[in-house]
Amino acid sequence: MHFAYMVRCSDNSLYSGYTKGNSPKRRVQMHNMGIGSKYTRTRLPVRLVYFEKFENKREAMKREYAFKRLSKKQKEKLVEEFGIE
Repeated sequence: MHFAYMVRCSDNSLYSGYTKGNSPKRRVQMHNMGIGSKYTRTRLPVRLVYFEKFENKREAMKREYAFKRLSKKQKEKLVEEFGIE
């Protein structure tokens, strides 16, 4: 399995990422240990607020790229509709 996901950082920003195999929750744990990404490392802790599951890497990475092109308002709408926050 492959996942595109978003986490909310301590400064209220949203970070978009991709992970393979691991559940997004495991990836969030890695971010919170400081081994996720340079961006999140300075904005800990982070919490999972959105994810989508894909059968292949290409589709998941396309979705991650699409997340990054959204406005903050559009991302917030996705997060709100997803409803885990």
